[in-house]
Amino acid sequence: MSRHRLYVDESGDHTVKGVKAAQWDKRYLGLFGCSFEFDYCQKVFNPAIETLKKIHFGDEMDEPVILHREEIKKRVGAFNVLLNKDKNDAFCADFLGLINESKFRAFIVLIDKLGCSNHYYGLPESQPYHIGLLTMLERYCGWLSFSRQDGDVLAEARGEREDMQLKAAYREIYAGGTSYRPSSFFQRTLSSKEIKIKSKIANIPGLQFADLLAYPAKMRMMEDRGFVNPTSGFTKEVADALENKYNRRFANSQVAGYGKIYIA
Repeated sequence: MSRHRLYVDESGDHTVKGVKAAQWDKRYLGLFGCSFEFDYCQKVFNPAIETLKKIHFGDEMDEPVILHREEIKKRVGAFNVLLNKDKNDAFCADFLGLINESKFRAFIVLIDKLGCSNHYYGLPESQPYHIGLLTMLERYCGWLSFSRQDGDVLAEARGEREDMQLKAAYREIYAGGTSYRPSSFFQRTLSSKEIKIKSKIANIPGLQFADLLAYPAKMRMMEDRGFVNPTSGFTKEVADALENKYNRRFANSQVAGYGKIYIA
């Protein structure tokens, strides 16, 4: 039996107040997760992503480079070098290579905040982020159970209040299960009673990877459903590279409902 870790990050606004139907950027929340076998992550993936950062952004020991999509997009700080087209092309090529070569299992949950119930799963204080995570947990634990493995979950910190609510929601599922799965289903596969939460500055490669993949994964799902125009450029290339990484049904390789889940 090998142990896995699911790294989770969001793309979009997790609040529900004031959301309007035409505001697709606020209406839809994407929750992305990538699961790595623990030893592989420590021995292969983590060194690979640190090497990527060192090659393209230098090696600053006192202030390590943290990969963050918004800062990369704005070309601020260490990412200012990407204003040079040749350096940007080289980084993009190496990052796509990292996606293709790395061994991980991906999950994306797209939530329509106007369509899903705020009392989904029977949790009175549930929010779209919680709904997405718990939906992802069902698929993650389903895969772990099928493959006779176990694992834990590490999410990026979002704020003291939000983190406390998320921990409470996770505990509720671990202890009581959901409408679809009993508590034993989660306790058999989750190696921890608590969800792990770390801030961006903790410099955790898996969380940085999830941060860069969450937006392309969400946009591809929205594109597939006709909510937005087809993606282009580097976003399209990342989304394309992710296609064969998604969790899928063993019997027929079906991704819908297993690696890509839509909630409305």
